Amino acid sequence: MKRLATGVPGLDAILGGGIEPGGVAVLTGPPGTGKTVLAQQICFATATERHHAVYYTTLSEPHSKIVRHLDHFSFFDQDALGPKVEYLHLGDLIREEEREGLSAVVAEIVRKVLDERPVLVVIDSARVLRDFTDAGQLRTAFYDLTSRLAHSQTALLLVGEYTPAEMRGGPEFVLADSIIQLMYEPREPIDRRWMRIIKMRGARHLEGKHTFRIDAAGFTFYPRIETLDTGAPATVTGRIGAGVDGLGELMGGGIGAGEATVVLGPSGVGKTILGLRFVVEGLDRGERCLYVTFQDTAEQLIKMASGFGWDLQTPVDKGQLVIHHVPLGDLDLDMLAAGVRRELEGRRTGRVVIDSLAEMVHAARELERFPAYARALTGLIRASGASLLITSETTTLGPSAEPVGGVMFLFHNVILLRYIELASSTGRALSIVKMRNSDHSKDVHQFQITAEGFALGERLDQVTGTLGWSALRGQDGAAAL
Repeated sequence: MKRLATGVPGLDAILGGGIEPGGVAVLTGPPGTGKTVLAQQICFATATERHHAVYYTTLSEPHSKIVRHLDHFSFFDQDALGPKVEYLHLGDLIREEEREGLSAVVAEIVRKVLDERPVLVVIDSARVLRDFTDAGQLRTAFYDLTSRLAHSQTALLLVGEYTPAEMRGGPEFVLADSIIQLMYEPREPIDRRWMRIIKMRGARHLEGKHTFRIDAAGFTFYPRIETLDTGAPATVTGRIGAGVDGLGELMGGGIGAGEATVVLGPSGVGKTILGLRFVVEGLDRGERCLYVTFQDTAEQLIKMASGFGWDLQTPVDKGQLVIHHVPLGDLDLDMLAAGVRRELEGRRTGRVVIDSLAEMVHAARELERFPAYARALTGLIRASGASLLITSETTTLGPSAEPVGGVMFLFHNVILLRYIELASSTGRALSIVKMRNSDHSKDVHQFQITAEGFALGERLDQVTGTLGWSALRGQDGAAAL
């Protein structure tokens, strides 16, 4: 079935292609969620001079005020008012028939559809019609309206603020082909707006909550990545280096191309530097790279890299390196996934770094969802053929607990960085905890952060307990029981 594309970024993908011509869609949500703005954005996106959009208001704000609120949105076209988007008021018809039902309202809308063949008719607010008739007459009116429009190519969009009880049994919802729910969720540090498709006939929609944002361009929807088909992992073979001398030997020849690697370690131990070196190695080999950061800005990372003699500004200017900085206050899982998808689509990318996992989990505040989300995100990156390195915070002192989110099973390789005590000084140690389908060194090696970056040192023979266990050692080095 051919569907009417709404033209709203991201929405048609969630709807399974758009709304049904000749069908009925209900757009509902509490005050402040943006129902009226979204309905008008759809009107301006779908209307043409041949098949215009009709926006009926009931007892809502005056048309002049509604239109004035659209001035700062880029989708608004003043010249389209009248030829393409027509605003009409139903208030007088509703008052005249307050005791006799809504037959005149139905007759007006049907006449408009049959005479002018609009692409879309909106009634805002359809919920108000309940105040002027009883339940039986309301059901009859909606049945008459929807049955007559079903033989046209005009889509009907009913906008209103409905209670949960009304949504369960109201005639609008029984007769509707699709029900779109907008919600507003207060939370710190930034509130979240999301939508859900409650009902959809004739199309395979994307389930679950999907984030949306309203800005100067209007609505943008970000489909939930777990509901998208990211495809099978790309076929890539061989090993790649991380740019650290000696690390490849510890990892059985290097990181497997196309694999996902997590670098665990406490704050300040060198995770970001290792991530930067991983990217620099890829750039030196002519690969396009993506670095996603939640704390350091692009300018800060470029400056940090220059301190080790690594030029990131030139590849950024050439488009070989994309540094995608997401402030923690703006971090949303769906928006993050959309940003990564956008950077990977249509362009071969060799390496992706995400810094860091712990910040993403804490800021997103969706622990129950996170394992499925992380699986989908890593699957998306692997499907593009890129190799992923992601950092994650651990405790500074004491045993290195697994990162929050319960996602360790997703990674092919696990590299652990630790602070250690060496006699009367503090050092740093590296160990390869896990490599899937590959042999690797089981030793603990010292490393340092030097003027040249990440420098791997000698094996540490007298260190134990780095994985959280304790053992006493005798003078001969053997564990004392």
